[in-house]
Amino acid sequence: MRVYVIGGEGQVARALREAAAGRGDLVLGSSSRAEVDLLNTASIGRALDAFRPDVVINPAAYTAVDKAESEPEQAYAINRDGAGAVAAAAARHSAPIIHFSTDYVYDGRKPEAYVESDPVAPQGVYGASKLAGERAVAAANPKHVVLRTAWVYAPFGSNFVRTMLRLAATHDRLRVVDDQVGCPTYAPDIAGAVMAIAASISGRGWCPEHAGVTHLAGPDAVSWCGFAREIIRQSAGRGGRSVPVDPITTADYPTPAARPANSRLHTARLSEVFDIRLQSLETSLSNCLDRLLQS
Repeated sequence: MRVYVIGGEGQVARALREAAAGRGDLVLGSSSRAEVDLLNTASIGRALDAFRPDVVINPAAYTAVDKAESEPEQAYAINRDGAGAVAAAAARHSAPIIHFSTDYVYDGRKPEAYVESDPVAPQGVYGASKLAGERAVAAANPKHVVLRTAWVYAPFGSNFVRTMLRLAATHDRLRVVDDQVGCPTYAPDIAGAVMAIAASISGRGWCPEHAGVTHLAGPDAVSWCGFAREIIRQSAGRGGRSVPVDPITTADYPTPAARPANSRLHTARLSEVFDIRLQSLETSLSNCLDRLLQS
């Protein structure tokens, strides 16, 4: 199986490279932004023409949620136009595209977890540009798997877990938003799931039921404050500082872009169509902290 990953700097892209390492059944191609730029359609086509992929995975995106409010053209150029160009280039090789999207396509007003068929209503430029990207990908390549994920963290890169550990090392108390709820998702778990999806598609062939949107997120929902407390609890068990985490409201921590109050994603389709279930938050966070300590 020949798998090409667009992008090299993000948490998911790095986790995908790790998941592919040592697999004898897989030839992985990947690129840095300098090699394949989503703002440069020609660079995308050249890379895929040279590699001849069986499956293309695109975790690359404009992800600066707040900055997108003042850079909408850049956000749409990458998240809509670039995503569509990748899907189209994959289609020219008859290769399925596995594309990443976000919980920010929802407005967060639903009281229960979101299912894939729920109405979308992004609150900001980032979510709107990612939704436009979903539609561009679907229009460009009928063999598309769009994976909406949320609250991604890893032992590397910029993420909430590493930020909380850094702040806990230098602050006696933390103040964290408690009225936004979502499903933290561990990047190596995402990578394992995506490789399983790619292998299934490559091995059994493309099935119409694969197409469309699938939620790929951790099984446990918490607030940011609850997530922070679990991080501190598990870190303290490994010798880290134990500091109180005080709940605050979204209004206490204003940001340029609005965040959905409810980002919970229902993942029944992930298990029904692809037979994939992610590990619990407690287990995945433990794995993350173990890796951080080792490094």
